[in-house]
Amino acid sequence: MAGMNLKRIVKPGLAAHTTLGLVTAVLLYIICLSGTVLVLYEEWQRAEQPNAPEMAAPSPDAVQRAIETVLASEADSPPTTHLYVHFPTEGLPRTTITTDSQAVHVDADGAVAMPEENAWSEFLYALHYRLNLPALWGITLVGALGAAMLALIITGIIAHPRIFRDAFRLRARDKGGVGVTDWHNRLGVWTLPFGIAIALTGAVIGLATVAAYGLADRYYEGDVAAVYAPLFGPERAEDPAPAPMPNVAPALRYIKDNYPEHRPTYIIAHDPMTAGQHVQLIAAPPRRLIFGEYFLFDAEGDFEGTAGLSDGPLGQQTSASVYSLHFGDYGGLAVKLAYILFGLALTVITATGMSIWFGKRARRGVHEPRLRAAWDGLVWGTPAMLVLTFVLRALFGNELFLAGFALPFAAIFWIGLLAVVCGAAASAGGVRLKAGLQAATPIGLVAAFVLLLV
Repeated sequence: MAGMNLKRIVKPGLAAHTTLGLVTAVLLYIICLSGTVLVLYEEWQRAEQPNAPEMAAPSPDAVQRAIETVLASEADSPPTTHLYVHFPTEGLPRTTITTDSQAVHVDADGAVAMPEENAWSEFLYALHYRLNLPALWGITLVGALGAAMLALIITGIIAHPRIFRDAFRLRARDKGGVGVTDWHNRLGVWTLPFGIAIALTGAVIGLATVAAYGLADRYYEGDVAAVYAPLFGPERAEDPAPAPMPNVAPALRYIKDNYPEHRPTYIIAHDPMTAGQHVQLIAAPPRRLIFGEYFLFDAEGDFEGTAGLSDGPLGQQTSASVYSLHFGDYGGLAVKLAYILFGLALTVITATGMSIWFGKRARRGVHEPRLRAAWDGLVWGTPAMLVLTFVLRALFGNELFLAGFALPFAAIFWIGLLAVVCGAAASAGGVRLKAGLQAATPIGLVAAFVLLLV
């Protein structure tokens, strides 16, 4: 009787796992692989511009001079609504100022050194974060895929009641494909806590955006900022009357004197050079998972309070921890390496899931060589296209032009990947294409780094 009851649970669980995997496999594979590569987001930016000035931390006066220089350079442009100062981190020891119209690196003295040129890193970020789709549509789709990934993990556990008991059982790889199945299941067990954390935080990050728009439309007359106000603090009323430059130097000194263990990561000047301007300084506390605390200052740099991300309600602190937990930027290089290892495991799980399905179909006498070749083209074509775009970045610079038209990295990636998949399907075997992609990926990556460094 117990065995019959177990079968009633296992069979539907396996069916749900298989169906959901088939529906989401393509995009989940791309998201898992791009997310693994994106763990080194700061390092990729550093590689794109190896000659940008680097420093441990700029002085408060240098930051103030840099802000004044950047704002003065935009005197004839439409007023910027937000100015961001990115402070040096372990992975990206650079100071960068971004406005509505430009982004520049500054040196340790506060002088503008060069424009920021990280188009490939931003393409990679957009690929993982929203599949290069328009913002709201893309992030919602990725959030839904995060929820689907969580459901795949749960149904995978239900479908394999011995999954934990057989956690280290690996059978021969040549016996009807059971070796691939074992690796799929074992990697799923070994990465279970990581997979749940990544899937859950990815779903929260993605679906929170569309939820915020829904709440804003229902309760706040379309004001999305009002939805986020309990978490990050309210936006102040705009006053476009002209005003002097914001003074951020006192804010930086306040943090140094009163919160010496906190590491400043961003300064945000809202509506700079207007009577309604104010300043937020984000600083990361030590040994915490939250991305940082918002310290609030007026235009003269006088402290006004905090948003409460570090000591507010539990829900507020939890929301501030989601990003760091998902992207792995809270523990230095060791945590990044662990995220890369586990991310590769999730990528392999996704890839082998489809291989298992093709194997089961073949054992039943249903052979689909073109479809299987297309899947192989996707599996090996995705990293190859990422490397191709990186090589083009190294060869031709931050912006690519063909026949006078700008050619974004996203277009190259998706068109190239579609061509590879179609070519693999047309070949119905694709052995040479698969081998070529496998060889070209590491060779191209090495070549790109050499080109960037010479």
